[in-house]
Amino acid sequence: MRVSTIFAAIFAVLAGAGPAAAEYPDRPIHIIAPYAPGRNIDVTARIIGEKLREVLGVTVIIDNKAGASGMIGSDVVARSAPDGYTLLVSANSLVAVPAIYGNAPYDWRTAFQPISHIQAVPAVLVVTPSSPIKTLADFIKIGRETPGKLAVADSGVGTTNHICLELLSDATGAKYTLVHYKGSGAGIADVIAGQVTVQLDQVNSAIGYIKGGKLRALAVSSAKRLAELPDVPTMQESGIAELSDFTFSTYTGLFGPARMPPEVLAKLNATMVKLLADPAIVKRFAELSAETKSSTPAELAAMLDREDRTVVPLIKKLGIKPE
Repeated sequence: MRVSTIFAAIFAVLAGAGPAAAEYPDRPIHIIAPYAPGRNIDVTARIIGEKLREVLGVTVIIDNKAGASGMIGSDVVARSAPDGYTLLVSANSLVAVPAIYGNAPYDWRTAFQPISHIQAVPAVLVVTPSSPIKTLADFIKIGRETPGKLAVADSGVGTTNHICLELLSDATGAKYTLVHYKGSGAGIADVIAGQVTVQLDQVNSAIGYIKGGKLRALAVSSAKRLAELPDVPTMQESGIAELSDFTFSTYTGLFGPARMPPEVLAKLNATMVKLLADPAIVKRFAELSAETKSSTPAELAAMLDREDRTVVPLIKKLGIKPE
């Protein structure tokens, strides 16, 4: 073979090969937080985003896209390219909200790819310090004896705070008038101002107000008392028989759109496992009364499936609809 022919063959092979694909990630990652700034989902996204930036070496941008109890921001991710550059931090309300609205623009079972569990935080029932409601038993008694008289704030229809209140009502037969805010911050402001009597919120959203003396905690929904609030009893300690084994938590996870490349999913999961084992991250979440724990994609999917089997039937039983 002539030398010119050899060079021509080599050139043809190189030309056909084309440029090598860039290794993921090679550009900024957007994490959608589908609720208002400053609360559980937003804080979680920012803690995770900061560490992802360090580990992956790319810019990580947190986008707050609140509305429709998280569906607006979630839909942005569901419709995005499945390339790992648009991700979602969401809570277990990802399951409840579509069941309530009935016309969600996506099916959570097929629209999202679970990546890893992030953290779980219990709920806390709070009142103003001057409130005559001193215990969870007082709260339940009012709801039983004067159904619907007491106004209770939550952070929106279908949010985990709302669902926890419905689970409490269903277990005890106590009834309240629920006031659904667009995020828990506005509800806290109204409880502090005396416009609403009680609020159920995630501990990490309310703990600053509790420690600052602006709110008084009645009970937490964890299985044991929290180190940060050692004087606050659990709901199981209320003396109410129907709540003897009651626990509830808002858990958050990282998701991407469905059909992500396996290698991208594997890299993101391995990165989450690594960063959620970082003592500094564990400490930051612990300071917010949240327990940090990574998972496999399949384990997070199984958690959502359990949510679907327990919470969705209650939503249908009560006929909960958007306002």
